[in-house]
Amino acid sequence: MSIVKEINCSHCGAPISFEPGEIISTCKYCGYTVVIETGKAFTFEHSMLKNKYDLTKIQEVIRSWMRGGFLKPRDLAKKSKVMEKTLMYLPFWVISVEAESDYKGIFERITPPVVKEGKIEKKYNWLVLARKATEFPTREYDVPLQGKIPYDFRQIESFAKVLNSEIDKNEAVELASQQVEGHHRYLVKQDVDRIIKMENEVKIDQIVYLHAPVWFVKYEYKGKIYQLLIDGATGTAIKGDIPSTGFGIF
Repeated sequence: MSIVKEINCSHCGAPISFEPGEIISTCKYCGYTVVIETGKAFTFEHSMLKNKYDLTKIQEVIRSWMRGGFLKPRDLAKKSKVMEKTLMYLPFWVISVEAESDYKGIFERITPPVVKEGKIEKKYNWLVLARKATEFPTREYDVPLQGKIPYDFRQIESFAKVLNSEIDKNEAVELASQQVEGHHRYLVKQDVDRIIKMENEVKIDQIVYLHAPVWFVKYEYKGKIYQLLIDGATGTAIKGDIPSTGFGIF
């Protein structure tokens, strides 16, 4: 069993419980976010997205997803059974990035091969899940940032679970930089077959710590269990298992 530790909120003095490995926690009494290592109040922007669905309304969203899409079995909505509906507020770092990549490579799909040079310039709101050893399809999750509000613990439903961060700002920035560079390498490989040279420049702008509501759904269909992730802010499916074809994105 994990050992729960406790510190006092530097703002209101109330006890804050946290699990080993967690770096940032939020006081459930006053809403202040605290860096566990120092016990000091968090100074960066802490935002959240509001969940728009209760346990009844999310059922309608699930059934609507099951009825849509030609890849799904026609009787999916009728014959499936929802086994679990869990609302979790997941912690993310949203990092505004400006990235430039200058590259030189060889395009070998023609004869004779040709040398190509180019530049990729992109801006991103790069999403980093602030949990370790946790799988989540961050690239498929289009975070509706226009709906974010300052974090308010009073907006959290009593039946929801709120996860704290296990990754600090510096780790998140490093991860984002590595992932952006990897993404640009992927884009370059669409233009050339062999990269000779590639130089990357990644500029970090705004950094936001964000809690987003995600519904974790498990449903049973013909004796097998499948999973569906739904964005609680918009009601759109992030990713879902489809019995007929395996894993699909809708």
